[in-house]
Amino acid sequence: MTVDLLGHIRRHDARWALVAALLAPLGSALAFVPFRESFTNVGAALVFVALVEGLAIWGRRRAGYLATVSSAIWFDFFLTTPYERLTISRRADLETTIALVVVGVVVTELAARWRRHREHAGHQGAHVAMMASTASSLVGGSTLEEVLASTSSALVDVLHLRTCYFESDLSGPPHARILADGRVAHVGMSWPAHEIGLPGPVAEIACHWRGAALGRFLLGPTPGEAVTREDRVVAVTLVNMVAARIHEEHRARG
Repeated sequence: MTVDLLGHIRRHDARWALVAALLAPLGSALAFVPFRESFTNVGAALVFVALVEGLAIWGRRRAGYLATVSSAIWFDFFLTTPYERLTISRRADLETTIALVVVGVVVTELAARWRRHREHAGHQGAHVAMMASTASSLVGGSTLEEVLASTSSALVDVLHLRTCYFESDLSGPPHARILADGRVAHVGMSWPAHEIGLPGPVAEIACHWRGAALGRFLLGPTPGEAVTREDRVVAVTLVNMVAARIHEEHRARG
């Protein structure tokens, strides 16, 4: 549910960013029209570059590139002579337009890289917090049912699943499996989960303790939702952390 909501918000923001990338440069150019005889075109171009940067950060590369093209067109149409025509008669204006496009592309790439680094750092922080929460539940007096429920919830988040639950009965049919190194084995082949997501309708992570099979977490993948290898390794680590608790519970019950 959380994953679906976040995905919907991202898609909604991306659509609005594209609309803004198309229309915001037009609005900015129109705002400059009353002052175009007294305001330098270089100054206007700098405003467009700042606009491209903001839109690239908000809407990623597509919005940045669209804003760059839109800025160049409206800059030419409204702010270079002859006005209201897609023609440039002065060399200085042509050079400014070319510089606007080049700088817009560079700024878009830099914004995309900054955003990727920021998201990666946030991703790693979320992983650490998730493992710390699991470790806390293991030593904090929670029942096994509570530990399994919280681990299933954590796996839903980290693997972008629809459902997840623990099954101690191993007599059921085998499914695609996430291995210890993060690879996904499906019908004897390595599955490209980083591109097309986990194979469905059900996948699994086996739960072992010192070679003994204790059960498995059954995963309900979200179709087409890519899952990074890093996320898969974190998921297996969470299951391994819980395996010791399951083993202790089984031994206590005889």
